[in-house]
Amino acid sequence: MTTALEDTDIIEYLRENPAFLKKNPEVCDFLLPPVNAEKGSNVSDFQSFMIQRLKDDKEEVIKTTQDIVETVRNNMNNQNRIHKAILRILEALSFDEFIQALTVDLTSILDVDITALIVEADGQIPHINTYGIRVVPEGTVDKWMEKRLVFLQENISGIEPIYGGGAALVRSQALVRIDISLDTPPAILAFGSRDPHLFQEGQGTEQIRYLAEVIERAFRLWLTSLSEAA
Repeated sequence: MTTALEDTDIIEYLRENPAFLKKNPEVCDFLLPPVNAEKGSNVSDFQSFMIQRLKDDKEEVIKTTQDIVETVRNNMNNQNRIHKAILRILEALSFDEFIQALTVDLTSILDVDITALIVEADGQIPHINTYGIRVVPEGTVDKWMEKRLVFLQENISGIEPIYGGGAALVRSQALVRIDISLDTPPAILAFGSRDPHLFQEGQGTEQIRYLAEVIERAFRLWLTSLSEAA
């Protein structure tokens, strides 16, 4: 059997628990506070409390909206950069120019500090004698990527086998796996930044993966064209 609470019981409980409203602010959503309580009465005027609560709610909504707008703006900027990068790749008139687009032009287009293409090989890579490509032993790509298609890291020291003399500049990086075909070794397109937080785990990778897929297809077309011309 439930015993009905009297007003005096509630008042006594609140008197013994003065932090009740602080711990349970949602109570104010369904309470009806007194308005303009007479001066000298023992009844507290909750009007100022409710006004402050509305101000806090408004500020929180404004901050959330600003965060959303900033996120959308950043996503649009990144998308525009990816589109420009794809157009540059498609504009290449030779294989050497294509490699230059990957290792040089994408650096400025994507607003990073250094870009490198890493390919697994035991010796010289057929059709490739262009500056900007770094060769690593077989198995290195799987070791670095750990079965991931995109690997984002922040607060790091650059790796010399990836960036060469520019490794000291790199504080965060995005490593993107490039699988050209079953007949070619795996590769990595690495983007390094001096900003330690430009790339970090948890960021969306859909756009950079889309770029990687375009690069893979372009690679196949160029290698097929070079083989047919040989």
